Amino acid sequence: MDLASLLGLIMGFVMVIFGILWGDGVSAIPGFIDMASVIITVGGSIFGVLGNNTIDGFLTGLKGYKINFKAGTSSPTDTIKQIINLSNVARKEGLLALEEASAEIDDDFLKKGVMLVVDGTDPELVRGILETELICVETRHKSVIAFWEKWAELGPAWGMIGTLIGLVKMLQNMSDASAIGPAMATALLTTLYGSLIANWLCNPTAGKMKVRNAEEVTMKEVVVEGLLSIQAGENPRVIEEKLKSFLSPKVRATMTDENEAGGE
Repeated sequence: MDLASLLGLIMGFVMVIFGILWGDGVSAIPGFIDMASVIITVGGSIFGVLGNNTIDGFLTGLKGYKINFKAGTSSPTDTIKQIINLSNVARKEGLLALEEASAEIDDDFLKKGVMLVVDGTDPELVRGILETELICVETRHKSVIAFWEKWAELGPAWGMIGTLIGLVKMLQNMSDASAIGPAMATALLTTLYGSLIANWLCNPTAGKMKVRNAEEVTMKEVVVEGLLSIQAGENPRVIEEKLKSFLSPKVRATMTDENEAGGE
């Protein structure tokens, strides 16, 4: 479970409720609920997103929301350690020994790369196959991210459409001055709902998906470089130093400290 996403979602809602209740208490809540505004803003923006996608793409985008709450995949440091272990096996027992070692690998991308190396595939072809798969994975991720970014764009737009509808209706009935204030408030609710769709739901979702995509791409790049280095017969220590370049200085230092502690 990704606590950052859950906490952000809950506390964002709490901040909105706090703003509504401040000064007026619970009695203020009914004034912020209007079903016509909800239907215009939420319904209009959803169907707008649908119009920008195929049915399958739309459903895939909606399902992608659960990614927000999943814990991240294994860290780059874990991937590097796994590759170093494989390089030690290959150095001691040969590349063919990696086939048996691959049985314990859960990562399909890494396992596929290991089997290509074991089969004696040309290094450039190994790189080409793995990088093509990496590009396809990233393309799929970006299509889901684009879904949420489009919804974030259309939410406020439909909120403004709802506000304009409310203003037109209000201006058509100016005979009752006492009704102008409540009518204006109702019209503005669609703008509020549209802003919530964009800034409470969609933009944070797209942002977290970009983080997850960057993490996965980095790990797959580590795998590609690591396997090609193993295939080239490089020293495990050299491979480790090469792969550490993918890490931030802080994480790199932590990994170095762990290695030194383990060697004591």
